Amino acid sequence: MVNSPRYAVCVLGPGGIGGLVAALLARAGHRVICLGRPDTVRALRTDGIRLHSTQFGEFGVQVEADTELRERVDLCLITVKQTALTAAVERLAPQVTGDALLVPLLNGIEHPGVLRRRYRPELVAPGVIRVESTRTAPGRIGHGSAFAEIDLAGSILVRERLTAWAWVLDNAGLRVRVQTDETAMLWRKLFALAPFALMTTCYREPIGMVRTAHRAELIALLGEVAEICRAGGVEADVGAALRFYDGFPEGAMSSMLRDAAAGRPLELDAIGGALLRAGAEHSVPAPLTRALVERVDAASV
Repeated sequence: MVNSPRYAVCVLGPGGIGGLVAALLARAGHRVICLGRPDTVRALRTDGIRLHSTQFGEFGVQVEADTELRERVDLCLITVKQTALTAAVERLAPQVTGDALLVPLLNGIEHPGVLRRRYRPELVAPGVIRVESTRTAPGRIGHGSAFAEIDLAGSILVRERLTAWAWVLDNAGLRVRVQTDETAMLWRKLFALAPFALMTTCYREPIGMVRTAHRAELIALLGEVAEICRAGGVEADVGAALRFYDGFPEGAMSSMLRDAAAGRPLELDAIGGALLRAGAEHSVPAPLTRALVERVDAASV
């Protein structure tokens, strides 16, 4: 990391999440290079990013854009959907990323292993983000939640660098914490996300309808997912999760439901598939989880 307070940050996938973080970092004065498909690159080069945010207001910023990374940067944020990860990382060659820290902000628990097989393992430092943010068009981002929070974790070798980057991201407007247990961090996010995503997408209803009309099923699913978490050594509180869902606005929709409604590929394997694989590994039966995964999969064909 250079001594200057202005850093070079690559954002692979300037969609709802990546576009939000890119806009905030660019507004804070950092050099931001967004990597995407040619149509996205053209739009960003011409018009930059325009953010409409409940928390941060409305503003526009200019960013750089390209189809691949061509020079060294200080930080690489990987913010594509899991369904696009394999193709997207071709834009991010290991020989170019060098010793930059790579921070994936993806759903699921298996992507850090995938990335560590391609890049220097100790430089992959996963994060989880809690936010509702959507790309409405290339370079146009709608941030609907009154919060944008990130947790980061990584090996002890990069802990000092993570702490420094947490300060940079926090200074840009995000609320950032560094965690010591990567596994627990990723599982806590999956425990909170999976029932919300699977139930809302299966019934094509926002959380308000799911938590009332299908409450018994939601509680049963939380119980299954909690057992899988505990088998993996991570505590999971069903009551706390249910209270969390009860606090959502009635019309809140999961990103998986929004993708289903728009006909986009679903992160079903990263969320539901990962749960089923972990359940099988620890001999934890998950019939309701499997049934929901199969119903969502069948409906998306």
